[in-house]
Amino acid sequence: MILKTSKILAPDLLQTVLKEAMPYEEFRKEVFQLLETNRVTGKEQSDAYLHYTLMNEKRMDRWEKTFRIPEGVAEAVSAFTGKVTWLVITEGWCGDGAHALPVMKKLADLNENITLKMVIRDEHPELMDEFLTNGARSIPKLLMLDEATGMVSATWGPRPSEAARMVEDEKREKGELSPQFRADLQMWYNRDKGKNIAADLADLLSLELVGDGA
Repeated sequence: MILKTSKILAPDLLQTVLKEAMPYEEFRKEVFQLLETNRVTGKEQSDAYLHYTLMNEKRMDRWEKTFRIPEGVAEAVSAFTGKVTWLVITEGWCGDGAHALPVMKKLADLNENITLKMVIRDEHPELMDEFLTNGARSIPKLLMLDEATGMVSATWGPRPSEAARMVEDEKREKGELSPQFRADLQMWYNRDKGKNIAADLADLLSLELVGDGA
């Protein structure tokens, strides 16, 4: 889900976040090193989070190998002339993040004007609380950031647009997300093959161009 905004991060918050933000490869390395000691990112340590993180490692390995950027998306991302940082709030155990992060990485690699960085949600509650989803600290949340000004011009997350609609419809009809629905959602990600995420992110860049007066 994409939201256009014009929020400016406080200078001290911006400085702290950018100092601790990690490239994609470093994030993956940190998650792997924690797993070697049966630990996960974030404050809460549990067998469930350990299980989710192990599954996510396999998912991300698979998407890194199999995701193919749709031609129209590749053209749109390559043609982007702004300069932004995609700052992603996430955790190693986040299932939606495991599907989205490899797509973000491949798109960012297409254009040197896009810098991809990760921060751990539980280590940055002040940042997370600036970008809640319906009052919740839902992740992953991508902030499209101008590092020079601290301006966040748009956000994406915690799910791609089609999946977000599925979740909203399910909650409207049943009031909660059942285990069966969550399993069906994972199957949707597998069938979609990252196309909806990629299309959303291309749309995100078009918002930045509009905001610049292009």
